[in-house]
This record gives sequence, structure tokens and C-alpha cells, in this order.
Amino acid sequence: MRYVHHCIISCVMLYLSYGVINMKDTTKVITATEFKVNLGRYIDYVIDNNEVVITKNGKKAVRLTPYITEIEQYYLVKEKALDYQYGGKKVSYAEFMEIYEKSELRMEYINGEIVLLASPDTFHQDISGNIFVQLREYLKDRNCKVFYAPFDVHFIKNEIDTPDVMQPDLLIACDLDNAVNEKGRYMGTPTLCIEILSKSTRSKDMVDKLNTYMLSGVKEFWIVDPKKHSVLVYAFKDFQIDEYMTYKPGDTLVSYFFDGLEVVVNEIFEQ
Repeated sequence: MRYVHHCIISCVMLYLSYGVINMKDTTKVITATEFKVNLGRYIDYVIDNNEVVITKNGKKAVRLTPYITEIEQYYLVKEKALDYQYGGKKVSYAEFMEIYEKSELRMEYINGEIVLLASPDTFHQDISGNIFVQLREYLKDRNCKVFYAPFDVHFIKNEIDTPDVMQPDLLIACDLDNAVNEKGRYMGTPTLCIEILSKSTRSKDMVDKLNTYMLSGVKEFWIVDPKKHSVLVYAFKDFQIDEYMTYKPGDTLVSYFFDGLEVVVNEIFEQ
């Protein structure tokens, strides 16, 4: 019992410290009584790299996970970040929010799956800064504001109950008067979202995020490609793509929604 007690405490400490990184489809949920009766069986199950969640009076009480050291946990998190994944585990929106509140990691919730975000490189930050400066200048004396990541947005898609939670690289919000809750968090829908592509996020930015932004009522979406020095602009109307245009070096990007917003493409990629 001393070993079991130590194991349970260690598991709980890992859970609180790391936001339940090791989530697997083989997790079993059992009652405290069943755990006591079949103690040896469930210890063997956990040793085989599975998880057991123990409930008491109908509520989740303890999560039993395989014991790993902090350095092993570090390399596990690092590997998942590079793969832009979080275990491939489908979780509910409520479960994601519980994990997110207890974690210091940057993460998003897309189509019911948690994805972990890697840190951007210097060129990505140059591009983000260049765009931010131009958008902030344009928005002076206007009832909109530009924000940059990390900045959570809860996107509620048309006819889909479960929201996605994302961190656009940049966004313009024009509904701040009515869309900030009592905790100071933005709960509205941006008018413009901007994503700067990287090797690890390219497919999600160009497919999953395009779909989420379109179905959530976003008006305009820019996809910035650092490799090609180009910007793809999508315009949405009635939850569908209305127009799209690709801007290359030498071009001047013209916003679909914001009158007078024009950005010289070469200036976006200045270092």
C-alpha cells in the first residue's frame, strides 16, 4: 500500500504540474471500490503505460498514470510541441478548459483535439511586428483594436455546438465594447485574423483554421507565407468564401473589409 500511495501522490503531482500531458485513448474510469478490489490488476494496467481515473461518489477524484521523472516529462512535452500535437486525444471543450487553466503551455483546441504550439522563430516575429505596426497605425481613431499572440479566441462555428479555441498570430477585434467578460477575456469574433505559416503549422493554418474562421463569422483572413514572401487573402460572406487574392513581392495588399487599409507586401517581410 505504501507503493500505491506514493504512486497516486506522484500521479496527482504530475497532473497538477503539467496539465495531464500523457492523455491516451486507453484511459479507464473506475470507482474507488472497484480499484480497491482489483488493486493489483490496475497497477499492472498502469505499468503497461495506460491510465486509470478513479471516481468517488460519482466525481473524478484521482488519476493514476505511469511514473516518469521530470526530465522524461520535459522531453515528452518537447517532442509533442515539435510535432504540433498533444497526444492525438479527443477531449470535450470543458476538459480542454480544465487542462488549459492548469498548464503554462501554449495550446489550441481545434475540432475537439488539443494541439501544442511551438515557439516562433525570429523571422516570424519580424513579420508579426511589421504587420502589427501597420495595423495599429491604420486603426488610430477607429473603434477597433489589433492584438497579437498569445491571445485566446473562442470561435463558435455556425451550426456547430463545440467551439474551437485558437491563438491567431494577429487579429483585429471591433466588438470589444460587448465581448469582454468579467475576467477581462475576449469572447467575441474578430473581424480579421492573420496566420503566419511555419513548417509545423502550415496544414492546420491553411485547412483547419480557414474552415473555423469562415464558419465563425470572421470577415477576412490573411495567410502570410514567409517562404514565398506572399500573402493569401480570403474574404468571407454568409459563412462561405466570397473572394480570395494572392499578393506577391511588389504588390500592395488591399483589405477586403477595411476601407483604406493597404499594406506593401515587401514591407511585411522586412528584417
